Amino acid sequence: MTTPSSRFLLVAGALMLLALLPLLPVPPFWITLLNNIGIASLVTIGLVLLTGVGGLTSFGQAAFCGFGAYTTAVLTTAYGFSPWLTLPLSVAMGAIIALPLGLITVRLSGHFLPLGTLAWGIAIYYLFGQIDLLGRHDGISGIPPLAIGDFRFLSGSSIYYVIWTFVILTALAAQNLLNSRIGRAIRALRGGGQAPEAFGVNVARAKLTVFVLASMTAALAGWLYAHMQRAINPTPFSISMGIEYLLMAVVGGAGHVWGAIFGASLVLVLKEALQRLLPELIGTSANFEMIVFGALLVAILQLARDGLWPLVLRLLPAGSPPSLPPAAADLEKRRPVPAGTPLIRVDKARKTFGGLVAVNDVSFEVKAGQIVGLIGPNGAGKSTTFDLITGMNHLTAGQILFNGKPLSGLSPREIARLGVARTFQHPKILPDMSVLENVALGAHLRGYSGVVKSVLHLDRPEEASLLAEAKRQIERVGLGPYMHRPAGDLALGQVRILEIARALALDPVVLLLDEPAAGLRHGEKQELAVLLRKLREEGMSILLVEHDMSFVMGLVDHLVVLDFGTRIAEGKPQEVRENPAVIAAYLGGVA
Repeated sequence: MTTPSSRFLLVAGALMLLALLPLLPVPPFWITLLNNIGIASLVTIGLVLLTGVGGLTSFGQAAFCGFGAYTTAVLTTAYGFSPWLTLPLSVAMGAIIALPLGLITVRLSGHFLPLGTLAWGIAIYYLFGQIDLLGRHDGISGIPPLAIGDFRFLSGSSIYYVIWTFVILTALAAQNLLNSRIGRAIRALRGGGQAPEAFGVNVARAKLTVFVLASMTAALAGWLYAHMQRAINPTPFSISMGIEYLLMAVVGGAGHVWGAIFGASLVLVLKEALQRLLPELIGTSANFEMIVFGALLVAILQLARDGLWPLVLRLLPAGSPPSLPPAAADLEKRRPVPAGTPLIRVDKARKTFGGLVAVNDVSFEVKAGQIVGLIGPNGAGKSTTFDLITGMNHLTAGQILFNGKPLSGLSPREIARLGVARTFQHPKILPDMSVLENVALGAHLRGYSGVVKSVLHLDRPEEASLLAEAKRQIERVGLGPYMHRPAGDLALGQVRILEIARALALDPVVLLLDEPAAGLRHGEKQELAVLLRKLREEGMSILLVEHDMSFVMGLVDHLVVLDFGTRIAEGKPQEVRENPAVIAAYLGGVA
């Protein structure tokens, strides 16, 4: 999305100040500090992608700095490589090590994930100190400086521009990535895997991608550190530095790229101040600044969980809403299915959880151009049946066909590719993302640009088409005025409509709605019914899971009633209403 003007001016002003600083009468100490901030910012930008955006907490990023630093140190000192030639090799080494570690780590969840990164971070630190080629704990000295022709970047003020050029380019690349199809997939990871998987995101690949990218930025930081210091040992790559980098991301604002630089600056400036002031205040040179950092982290998590960078942005004038490209090519659409064509066929579907039979040999059919209602009391097995159709759960017995093809064994992503879109019983939106971005996530499978195109900003024509499609679906369902609002600002009824718009962005053959009227007021239910009738008139096929008989009775063409996982009735709405089994099990005296 286009950056609001106020934020652009803030960043532009900061960059101009950075460019002029070495030309001013600034003490060398501050240039050295700024160089260290730049190197730390590279690691923290990776953590913003990994932890703040992707939701994968890592304490081990310092280890990847070590791989970048030791790769260039060994190649330049032992084998005579040019430092510039070792740049891609050092970054590649970070990626190569990250691949197997990532395959193991990203499969972890909950507290096991950060504990896993803590474990291999400690192991790699001690490994650096035990290898003869790396100089054990004494490290490697005599690393050559960076040079262009006869000019050697020996002073802090000379390498300053090299470091900050890489920082700015990396920040811009990260921003480009986040404002792309791949970036939305990564950002969607924070809300769990179900929703992105249902719209075609390969969740495992997205996690691994962001893990590798974060490792590559850390390896780049290590390469710069080695040629700035010209001597390295394992100490800067310890787990304590990994924790410090994570602190920088949290302090700045773990979901903001420019907040990474802000957080690195705050932490390192505060660290320098504490190292000077604490010995005078408490009469000891012990490492008490870590206690202060711990208290700072607790305070920020309590008072500003999104970090301090968002607080800075709030002080700026509100920017205008981002503008969409004026022209965009239409995305390719599926061919319409003739009305009456069987789309979904559930044939004796059975699902057991241990000794519990949740779905008991259920059979029914959804035809093109129909709204079919799947209803029943709470616990009847409706949502479980729904999850069986969309691949969230796997059949114990029976089969489910879509357009005559079996869905058994297919992942939710593969089923979505066939043209099956869904909403969720409990809405799964990304509250911090705009309504437009949430809906654009639904069109993920309709784009093809990968990481490289996104980082280099070469995906703009496709991105314009994806956003134009999202805009079209938002207006289709009547949420146009809220397009640029954060999705978390919407009322429950609007959130459920948002989920429908996101599902429509997939260009589905059939739309599966899981209790879309749950929790809505009477008026909101009526508005939803009007929308669903409109979609049917436009040729959309809908399978509607509901327990509110009054909502579906005047809406659907066909009803299937479940009770305790068993189909007890099926037919036209009026026929079902008069069915004695339905009256006894579900409607009672209301019928």
